[in-house]
Parts: sequence; structure tokens; C-alpha cells
Amino acid sequence: MPQQVCMGAMMTCSFGVAPSSLIVLPQNRVMTSNMPAANIMDNKPMVNILPFGMCSSLANPTVVTATTAALGVLTPMPCIPVTVAPWAPGSPTVMIANMPALNNTCTLNCTWGGVISISQAGQAQCDVA
Repeated sequence: MPQQVCMGAMMTCSFGVAPSSLIVLPQNRVMTSNMPAANIMDNKPMVNILPFGMCSSLANPTVVTATTAALGVLTPMPCIPVTVAPWAPGSPTVMIANMPALNNTCTLNCTWGGVISISQAGQAQCDVA
């Protein structure tokens, strides 16, 4: 059964070089294991989703520019996540602030082609269906 995701969950991006931590603001007023619980709308870049170190996606304009300047040698550049859609699919039976709860099987797509996934839920006591 999937685990409920909360503040401090660890995430990875398929084009990033380092993990990042999920930031969940306490505005939903729902706690799990004494931490704010996340829902699928906790997807805001630089608010909920912090950078993943360096980005190596050729869909990222800064990576393309640096790679071109290096005569075609892939040159990763600092990650600036661009996430416009919510996490998917979410938990269909558990609602947090009228939105599906975020569980550790959800993914989030970055505009630059990366797929962000949860590698550690931030807690291990609460499961969601």
C-alpha cells in the first residue's frame, strides 16, 4: 500500500543530479506523523519543489546554450524546476484540503522533460489507498 507523503519527503528527477526535499506548507492543516501532509497541488516550483542540483535535459534552454558553447559536449546547468501540472495520480480515496492526498507512487512532470518521483515519503507510519 502506498505511503502518505509529507514535509521532508525526498524526491529525484530523471534529469537532475541530486535529490531534493519536498516542502509542504501547513496551509492544509492536516498532519501525518507530526508533519504537514501533502496533496497533489503541492507542485509549485521554488515553493514546494526545490532544485535537483544540475539539469542535463536538452529541452532546457540553458543546457542547450551551454552545450552549444562547448561545441556539442553535454554541459549540465543549474536546475530550475518548471512544473505546471499537479502530481499524478494522487490518492483517490483520501482528500486533503479538497484535493487527493499525495502518495509515494505519484509522479510530477517538469516542462524540461524530467519526471520527478518520490524516493522517500517523509514518514513510514501512515498508508493511503
